[in-house]
Amino acid sequence: MIIHTFVICAYKESSYLEKSIKSCMSQVTVKNNQSNVIVYTSTPNRHIFDICKKYNLELFIGNRKSIGSDWNQALENVKTPYATIVHQDDIYFENYGSLVLQQLLECKETNIVFTDYVESNEKGEIKPRNLNLKIKTFGLSVLSVCKIKWFQRRVYGFGNFICCPAVSYNMVKLRKYDFKFNEDLKMVVDWDAWERIMSYPGNITFLKNRAMAHRIHKESETTANTQDHNREKEELMMFKRYWSTFFAKQLMNFYVYNQKSNK
Repeated sequence: MIIHTFVICAYKESSYLEKSIKSCMSQVTVKNNQSNVIVYTSTPNRHIFDICKKYNLELFIGNRKSIGSDWNQALENVKTPYATIVHQDDIYFENYGSLVLQQLLECKETNIVFTDYVESNEKGEIKPRNLNLKIKTFGLSVLSVCKIKWFQRRVYGFGNFICCPAVSYNMVKLRKYDFKFNEDLKMVVDWDAWERIMSYPGNITFLKNRAMAHRIHKESETTANTQDHNREKEELMMFKRYWSTFFAKQLMNFYVYNQKSNK
């Protein structure tokens, strides 16, 4: 019985899209008919049409507005209780679906579950774990020590430790709370979302398994927003939700330094 959907967000003509699709279709849960794979795009083109036809994947077309809008529209096409928003650049190891589904099925109060991850370069080669990645893993480990929401929110005030494409969603619970991504944000769409989800009844769960590879390359949204300083502006806004302006700026100095790792 299919209970989970990998919804792949395709954008323009990415050379990485087919590899991402193949990694999803190679999932143990897809082979066991627990997960299915669909594609969503707000930039329809022949490249996306041909790949979907090649792999016999259902394609949903939406209206282009923002990243948050794309993610919201992608989830609107999910009919299963659980979902993963797949970024077209990234690769999922074959056990990713099994790991997140096990947690979601064992704990019905889980709102989102996310795994640890590795980073890869444009060629798909795994990059050494840099300081930034080690800090994120440490932050998630601390976050998992206690499920008290006040504690989790305070830990999360030091930065966005969760890798967005590593997250899977309990759609039954999130729709109950009328969850939507903020469509006006460009860079901290996920950070804003996790903060709000933490306030909902239920749990967030970190799995220490490195179950996917997040690709870092010059055409990514993360890189683009870092270069035009929009990332810096929005992250400062997020820090100010937790801290005084002075302390928020001190944290930003550290964050700006770590943005150099996104190359």
